[in-house]
Amino acid sequence: MSVFMDLNLVYSPDSSRLQRLVETAAHLGYSTVAINYVYEPTAKKKQDIPAPTPIKDLIPELPIVQGRSRPIRVLNRLTVMMSDSSHFRATAAEYRGFDLLAVQPTTEKLFHAACMICDVDIICISVTEKLPFFFKRAPVNGATERGVVFEVSYAAALRDSTRRRYTIANSTALMESCRGRNVILSSAAETPLELRGPYDITNLGVLFGLSDGDSKDAVSSSCRSVVLHAETRKTASGIIYTVQHPEAPPTKTPGDTAPRFCLQSPLLLEVHPDTLHHLWGLRELTETNRTTEPLRTTGAKGS
Repeated sequence: MSVFMDLNLVYSPDSSRLQRLVETAAHLGYSTVAINYVYEPTAKKKQDIPAPTPIKDLIPELPIVQGRSRPIRVLNRLTVMMSDSSHFRATAAEYRGFDLLAVQPTTEKLFHAACMICDVDIICISVTEKLPFFFKRAPVNGATERGVVFEVSYAAALRDSTRRRYTIANSTALMESCRGRNVILSSAAETPLELRGPYDITNLGVLFGLSDGDSKDAVSSSCRSVVLHAETRKTASGIIYTVQHPEAPPTKTPGDTAPRFCLQSPLLLEVHPDTLHHLWGLRELTETNRTTEPLRTTGAKGS
């Protein structure tokens, strides 16, 4: 049985509306959803990157997924609207609080940078206006090789006929360039009425130019790849990750006046076994070189 996901539910400060949105997604059969925080910096006024609200504060009790016995999984996502190259800061500490990271470029140059350079999980395609550039194969293939996916949302097509036309045109152009690979279909829904079931979205993907298999992957396996890509992005490609290890502070012995320092919750580095074997092999090679008797040189005859 496929696991369906909708990785774009627009954040709302109204917690009751957001809870109804998540409940509707669970009733439609989505196992995982993402609350999307949109960050649109402007040149006139400095705007801070929003901090994600804890899921427990937004939704005290997660609804059960239709047809399953487990509650829905809710992630946090940040989408950066890129109208300038300085709007996306790769080393921003605020990005670490989000499970998924996305950008929406507005020019061809920024689209190329998002595909080839930006360390993100999702590249959003605008569906509210005609794109001022064409999708070229080189940057699209570069993003595909890096595991980055392209996202097309459909909620705007339900609100206005003009946006519906732009959604179909931009989506069709993208599918011709990427050949249906690394594409996800999301709702970008603001209200429960804008959500549609997974199989309805599968049929919509066929309208956009996807095959039946690619259209189903766009709401299931491709979304799962995005979540895995986000996890490996935070963990050095899955090699090293940190875990919290609680440890009691050391006790001082009587008469010991030396100051002691202790981390209340130190970070432990856990290394992937393949990396450990590689490092161990380098160590053995180094020890062998150290114990090897140095080469002796002999002088020329008659010296």
